[in-house]
Amino acid sequence: MTDGEQTPEPATPFHDLDAFVAMPRLGSLALSPDGRRLVVGVSTLDPKSTGYVTALWEVHPDGAAPARRLTRGAKGESQAAFTAAGDLLFVAKRAHGETGEDKAKPAVWMLPAGGGEARLLAERPGGVSSVKAAREAATVVVSAGTLASATDTESEQRLRDLRSDNKISAILHSGYPIRYWDHDLGPDAPRLFAGTLTPAVAATASEPEGESSDDDAPLDLRDLTPDIGSGLVEAGHDLSADGTTIVTTLNVPLARGAVRSVLAAIDVATGDRRTILEDADAELGGARISPDGTRIAYARETISTPEEAPRVTLWTAGVDGSEPRQLATGWDRWPAGITWLPSSDALLVLADDDGRSPIFRVPLDGGEPTRLTADDAAYTDVVVSADGATAFALRSSYAFPAEPVRIALDSGEVTPLRGPVERPALPGTLREVETTAADGTRVRSWLALPEGASADQPAPLVLWIHGGPLGSWNAWSWRWCPWLLVAQGYAVLLPDPALSTGYGQDFVQRGWGAWGGPPFTDLMAATDAAERLPEIDQTRTAAMGGSFGGYMANWVAGHTDRFRAIVTHASLWALDGFGGTTDAAYYWAREMTPEMALANSPHRFVGDIRTPMLVVHGDKDYRVPIGEGLRLWYELLSASGLPAGEDGSTVHRFLYFPDENHWVLTPQHAKVWYQVVLGYLGEHVLGQPASYPETLG
Repeated sequence: MTDGEQTPEPATPFHDLDAFVAMPRLGSLALSPDGRRLVVGVSTLDPKSTGYVTALWEVHPDGAAPARRLTRGAKGESQAAFTAAGDLLFVAKRAHGETGEDKAKPAVWMLPAGGGEARLLAERPGGVSSVKAAREAATVVVSAGTLASATDTESEQRLRDLRSDNKISAILHSGYPIRYWDHDLGPDAPRLFAGTLTPAVAATASEPEGESSDDDAPLDLRDLTPDIGSGLVEAGHDLSADGTTIVTTLNVPLARGAVRSVLAAIDVATGDRRTILEDADAELGGARISPDGTRIAYARETISTPEEAPRVTLWTAGVDGSEPRQLATGWDRWPAGITWLPSSDALLVLADDDGRSPIFRVPLDGGEPTRLTADDAAYTDVVVSADGATAFALRSSYAFPAEPVRIALDSGEVTPLRGPVERPALPGTLREVETTAADGTRVRSWLALPEGASADQPAPLVLWIHGGPLGSWNAWSWRWCPWLLVAQGYAVLLPDPALSTGYGQDFVQRGWGAWGGPPFTDLMAATDAAERLPEIDQTRTAAMGGSFGGYMANWVAGHTDRFRAIVTHASLWALDGFGGTTDAAYYWAREMTPEMALANSPHRFVGDIRTPMLVVHGDKDYRVPIGEGLRLWYELLSASGLPAGEDGSTVHRFLYFPDENHWVLTPQHAKVWYQVVLGYLGEHVLGQPASYPETLG
């Protein structure tokens, strides 16, 4: 390139990793009670490009005006919720009074409906994790981590200062679990606090900066759950429209370290709590209170056994737990994302369905669900207008990331709104591929093809296996984005093998307790079908996956030599020792017997591995602990069919992240992840010289 020439713009953001990690990402929706204001969270890179910061944007519900940014906090904002009066609440770390931004904890802030700057509304010594406001009352409910022996705000602050000043991080546990996915549990645990947003409180919170006579948060919070212990860890709750009742998931400890979730109701005025629904054979959760306050809708997930997969069904009961009954009894899909219609006579629910995740309408009168949205997308964050005519949601697919849409509830017509971010151009096209497994079962996949792929120029193929295993390739993923590979000329196959959701209970049961059976043969059948396409070069293929997908990648490595390279991320390797080390060992005991775990363990076939493997693992991964990656790496070098040479050289590689977890989330580490994966595939699939980022030293 000569002096004065500029670097050409990438054809799409997926052709440049810096452009990709800089793409804004949408998440969460909040709708004002009057239906006139719709707020979405938008995450963008921070000034140093080392993290993401979320700001709140307002989207016009009718699309009549462009989106406008509402917040600009340096640390970001989340948990948007509207009060009955139309004020916008959110959680943020911001400087206030004598507290600088570096010392600030997440607190509840209010952006007045009438305009003006956001002001502090409520805080806790350990920070606030969420806020909810009653739709028709002045009640606000806050969730905040609280130390077990704290009796009030002053004692809580003293205990936290004591730990901080003495640099104490130790945690003394008396129960299970002790960690979850990517974070340690304790020494605090969530409690629920309630406050009343009186006109005087709202006025104080709305005073311009510098005019308040009191720098403290004006909303007085009452502890509703001082004796809750760890019962609310990772639990969801809902607040009735009139602000009088909370219905929450409550974790109940059982024998031998197990935990089961029940539903409890809390009286907001008194804090009185009682269990309203429990089932010895199932976990109960996702409860939502009807707009008229008389009923709840919730999901019931049967407690699995090594022989029987879980089954998720939709239920309703009185708000006191009376007369529980199943809805949609003939529906063979797993409901999620329950939302009541304002009439309190029907629900909107989400469910994986044949590689999509549509919105379904479920009546309470015993009728069967009807599919509301007819496109190929996946929906989340559904909210409904007060008149029941319109729903709003975030919609995505593997063809586009999340975008806000309006849905007419009478016709199902979906209209994209003028959101903060436009759809990006893709470097290829998306199609479906179907085949039939050996047992006659239909197996379908998404296939992302690069531009120009043809019989004359067939593309190399990457089989990308999803995690879960109870999941489906149906929604856009920033973490697992096939278009970055497509931009480099690869076709990417995204199959839904046995154990995938959205194909009925029998499809899940086919692979239950037999991970090395139908899931593997389904994946091979899907790969065979893709390789028969003229656009695919069957001589240049690779396989990759993360979590359960990483397990399957390991199993594939020990059972076929058809791939030129395999990438295994956060993967299960030795199932004989995995169960007791994961963050939910009691759940693993419901999934496989020791004999089943050993029979399905990839480590037994290490001697048959003759494919170069890239192992990726984060040290902070609590779902699949680092020991799995360490053992896999050592056994690849010492016992595989491609062991390390006499001089210690190896074709295998281990990409280790000391401070990442089950996912690789920070922008620059995500960039390194893709650089190394693409470099490894380039070397072994395309025959290119090995090339890795200089940031690795």
